[in-house]
Amino acid sequence: MRYPHETIYVVDFKDPKVKEMTFVVAYLNGKPVGCGGLRPLEYIGIEIATMELKRFYVDSSYRKMGIATNMLLFLEEQALAAGFKEIRLETGIKQPEAIALYVKHGYQPIDLFGPYIGDPDSLCYGKILDADALPEFS
Repeated sequence: MRYPHETIYVVDFKDPKVKEMTFVVAYLNGKPVGCGGLRPLEYIGIEIATMELKRFYVDSSYRKMGIATNMLLFLEEQALAAGFKEIRLETGIKQPEAIALYVKHGYQPIDLFGPYIGDPDSLCYGKILDADALPEFS
C-alpha cells in the first residue's frame, strides 16, 4: 500500500447523491480492466458547475494501451453533456503515472480542496472543459 489508511478517500455508496454520479468500466476482451467515476462537487467557493473525478484506475497489466485516455475523454464528454464546466481531482504524491496522464490531458495543479485540505499526501488538479477543444474518444 502506497498510503496510510487514513488518507484513502472513498465513495460512500449509501449517500443519496450517489445517483448523481457517473461510473464507467473499461473492458478488453470481456474482462474489466479499468474504471472511473465523476461526482458533482458542492464545496463552498466553487463558482462554476464542477465535477470530481474519482476512483480512476487501469489495471497495471493494461496500461500504456490508451485505456485511461479513452475513459478520461469519455468522462469529460459526459460532464459537458450534463452541463458541467470543470473537472477537479485528487491524486497522491506517489502516483507519477496518474499525474503524467492528467497533465498530458490539460489538467493544471490547483489548491487542495474539500477533504484533501491539509493532506500532505494529496495533490489536486483541475481542468476547465471546452467542448470545442475535446478530442473524440475512440
